[in-house]
Amino acid sequence: MAKEELKTVEGKINEISPDGRFSVTLDNGHRIIAYTAGKMRFHRVRSVVEDYVHVEMTPDGLTRGRIIYRERTPGRGPGGVRRRVIRQ
Repeated sequence: MAKEELKTVEGKINEISPDGRFSVTLDNGHRIIAYTAGKMRFHRVRSVVEDYVHVEMTPDGLTRGRIIYRERTPGRGPGGVRRRVIRQ
């Protein structure tokens, strides 16, 4: 069986749920629930409210998606402060 064609759209994160899901408003005005892709989790890419993201969606499931890319937000640094832990 062939793999389904995935549709990639852009949107903005509105809300973050404690279970790791995000409420995303797409550019066309629809609101969906999305989760982060495995590579983003593996590389610990953090997404916050007001970030612009790219979301993959299947043609038959238009209410859910997977965040595959977070665009860099102008005016913000690379992330939080990294603390060095000195162990003795």
